[in-house]
Amino acid sequence: MKKVLYKNLNSRQQENYNFTKVASTLADYGYNCLRLSDDYQGADFIALHSDGSHMMIQLKGRWTIDKKYLDKNIYVCFINEHNIYIYNHDEMVKECDNQNRFTNTSSWIKKGSYSKYSKYGNPPKGFDNLIITLDRL
Repeated sequence: MKKVLYKNLNSRQQENYNFTKVASTLADYGYNCLRLSDDYQGADFIALHSDGSHMMIQLKGRWTIDKKYLDKNIYVCFINEHNIYIYNHDEMVKECDNQNRFTNTSSWIKKGSYSKYSKYGNPPKGFDNLIITLDRL
């Protein structure tokens, strides 16, 4: 066997790779992840916890807010080389409003979304209290 390079995968393969990495890590925290074939209410998968609770999760390539996820109790998840980041989308948008960041951009106002690219794939600073950070396997 030979390991693949993430950058050599096509976008669908990268999404499958990311889902598998996230699901594997979440299993350590008592979650069983169920992939959805039709982006149910904006979610790519549902993470069911052993205590009966669940999260509907949208998998992204980077930190993102999008009006189409508002009021759906969606969590957004993205990964970088070292960490998995998960946050409640609606709480993040509220905090962006409170900090007067990102929701005042033309991208958010005109297109309804905003995503933040970082060279190392890190979330923007100032939101640590809303973001769950897990070490990747």
